[in-house]
Amino acid sequence: MEKLALYGGEKAKKTPYPKGKRFGEEELKELKEAIEQNTLFYWYGNKVKTLTEKFRAMYKVNYCTATSSGTSAIHTALGALGVTSGDEVITTPLTDMGTVIGIICQNAIPVFADIDPYSYNITAETIEKCITDKTRAVIVVHLAGRCADMDSIVKLCKKHNLKLIEDCAQAYLAKYKGKLAGTFGDAGCFSLNDFKQISAGDGGLVIMNDEEVYKNALKFADKNYNRLATTVDEMRAVHFIGPNYRMNELTGAVGIAQLGKVEAICKRRNEIGEKLNNALKDIPCILPPLTDKEDYCTYWFYLFRVDTKKINTDMDTFVNALKAEGGSFAKGYITEPIYSYPLFKELTGYYNSHVPFNLPEYGKKISYPKGLCPVAEDICANTVKMGINEFLTDTDVDELIECIRKVSEYFMEEK
Repeated sequence: MEKLALYGGEKAKKTPYPKGKRFGEEELKELKEAIEQNTLFYWYGNKVKTLTEKFRAMYKVNYCTATSSGTSAIHTALGALGVTSGDEVITTPLTDMGTVIGIICQNAIPVFADIDPYSYNITAETIEKCITDKTRAVIVVHLAGRCADMDSIVKLCKKHNLKLIEDCAQAYLAKYKGKLAGTFGDAGCFSLNDFKQISAGDGGLVIMNDEEVYKNALKFADKNYNRLATTVDEMRAVHFIGPNYRMNELTGAVGIAQLGKVEAICKRRNEIGEKLNNALKDIPCILPPLTDKEDYCTYWFYLFRVDTKKINTDMDTFVNALKAEGGSFAKGYITEPIYSYPLFKELTGYYNSHVPFNLPEYGKKISYPKGLCPVAEDICANTVKMGINEFLTDTDVDELIECIRKVSEYFMEEK
């Protein structure tokens, strides 16, 4: 039995992580052109318009709106679809705050459905258990580039007349049964945050097929100014409040260059993820994520479960041992479901306020107790997140597999 690095043995990952270059001449060219326009405002320049047109064409949808972030993309979708005070929006507890901020900012109530223990996504079955007469929309998060079971979710949303938003912040070019994630619902939302498959520093994109939703989204992200109007007075005839979520031309310029790289980036991430799946499935205490053969996962990160009944240590020690072997490992995607955060415990949506949780139009009490989503709670406690990127070589991947194999075998042995 090999001695763990945690206890003084040699590290399994001997090769330093490669330092790839994400930005280069392509981005500089687009930025130079943006500056030479002598305007950085999205409606007068051509970079944001070019980005949205290229993205629309890539996803084969009718419309695309740019925003300032992935969070604002989701908020824009909610606003464009009419989600409002007193509504409930069902989503996953295994996500980033960016998924729920827009719900709360529309004075709606987040409702959390439990997740599938193998895909880590919400399902039609778990969503249906949460539907009430106040449910207005569902936000599906395709976690880490792995698609949710969209056929059944689309069918359920149509049955109950619910709006469907796809959070694809981690799922560029991911496919469900050959169809791109983001094209199943009323709106698909993407992030250009620096920690996604592609980056413009920040920024967001919303895609849709319905013209009215597009017009609403375009206005909502721009203080509800109607840029499609023919007169200034008509443009400024604001009927509803809207935030300022405009993307600037510099962000749009970097986004254009990044779009030229996204296919190769996602292809390499898919190769790495599938190689990990094939190798780890033979380790008895490791449960790799399940991906249907018809689907295409683009692995923003790699999340695997540990069967704690088969190891003779706790998860913290197990993860610390993995880290000591030289790999990029952490316990869980998040260590607790999002409803465990103080704002949900204290029902404080806004600073010094209990809005929207206490609004009279909602009309009922809400709480987010421990045990609300038991599968999600178990996943948070018993999964390991491994950082991967497109620059990893096959040697890197082999060494990461060895890290997991070595630690697993050590803690599966009777001591």
